[in-house]
Amino acid sequence: MTLNRINLIGRAGRDPEVKYFDSGKVVCKFSIAVNRRSRTDEPDWFELEMWGKTAETAGEYVRKGKQVGIVGSLKIDRWQDKNTGEERSRPVVMVDQLELLGSKADAEGGAAKPGYTDDF
Repeated sequence: MTLNRINLIGRAGRDPEVKYFDSGKVVCKFSIAVNRRSRTDEPDWFELEMWGKTAETAGEYVRKGKQVGIVGSLKIDRWQDKNTGEERSRPVVMVDQLELLGSKADAEGGAAKPGYTDDF
């Protein structure tokens, strides 16, 4: 049995980029920062890619700083650098499920939800 599953909760590092294709398909890409347990550690950054209805939802509701939860799988994008000719790669999370959890302003502006914590 093989398993490629990733669960993350983090904040959007930029507004989503949504692209519609002539075929009717839609893709959305953005990055999220995921905190480590220690507040002194730098967050880990993950590139996200989603398609279809999930992409449309992200494009409509996610903005920089918004907290999201995702479930997906890890893939490795590979390409050849146009300038150097070197092989390049980067990990990308293919999102299957997206959950909108709130924005930093939501958490700071009012009472926190029961069980809400910013510690991951």
